[in-house]
Amino acid sequence: MIRKYFQTFLIVFISIIGKIQSQEIQIFTVEDFDLTGNVKKCLVSTDYGKEEYDFNKNGLLTKSVTRYNDQDYDVVYYKYGKGELLEKRSESYRNNTFDAGTSIAHFYEIDSTDNLKIQERIFSYDKQFLDEYIYYYDEFGDLISIKRTNNDGTDITQIEHKKFKGENTVTYLLNEVPLKSIRTSTLKPKNKPVQKVVLTKEYLNGEENFAFEEVYSLGGMLMAEQEFEYDGVAEKFVPTTRTTYEYDEKGMLVTETAKRGAGIIKKEYIYQYDNSEFGNWVKQIVTPDNTYTTRKITYYPQVSKTVEE
Repeated sequence: MIRKYFQTFLIVFISIIGKIQSQEIQIFTVEDFDLTGNVKKCLVSTDYGKEEYDFNKNGLLTKSVTRYNDQDYDVVYYKYGKGELLEKRSESYRNNTFDAGTSIAHFYEIDSTDNLKIQERIFSYDKQFLDEYIYYYDEFGDLISIKRTNNDGTDITQIEHKKFKGENTVTYLLNEVPLKSIRTSTLKPKNKPVQKVVLTKEYLNGEENFAFEEVYSLGGMLMAEQEFEYDGVAEKFVPTTRTTYEYDEKGMLVTETAKRGAGIIKKEYIYQYDNSEFGNWVKQIVTPDNTYTTRKITYYPQVSKTVEE
């Protein structure tokens, strides 16, 4: 879905500049960019810049480029081994010149002799140590702890998993202070298909601050999102903006409607598709803004198969 694509771009972009708080390591594939088939390269043009994505034959992202103009751009390279991420290099170029001071390299070591443990070490390109993260998993493969060490000391983020009456709640605590909680449950509305509901609460200095609830179809489509702000006087969350999404028979987002109080903002999405057997979209127009996104997609050649008589 197109919404997932833009969320993924945001994650990749933030990781380029190295300011995202560490979380579970993610490996991106063609599906994360709203693509299907044996895609080799995807060039994206938007009103805020250009993006380039390269994939290997297994569909894994190997390179991403974010271009702000002809002279300023960021590049991220991904290196894998047996399907696991081993190395990520984030390089910054300004005025067509490589900037070693803001470029960083991530190196990963995977230890699966007991419960899974992943070590991530981060260095600047001028060989300065920046951070070390160690990700600890339990016997079920769930992330349960992140240990961060740098020149300022050591921080530990605990991830608690609780299941109760069909609800699964994951809580992140930094040095025992809550950061975020995610509760996933199943909703069975009367005369409607079963839905998955994800409620995320974010904390500021350990206090409840912001929340949003997402409703998904069992097929993974985001159907609605409700935002909340915390009212300190009333000591409760108050609903603010509610956004609903509609899709066509191909599963493409066609209508997005946001309501806040008496105000309503409605956007409609129009697509043009390529002529490949995969039918990926190559142009998206958003009305009434009349903004557009275009994509140029290159595929790996199909390998012809011979049948032995």
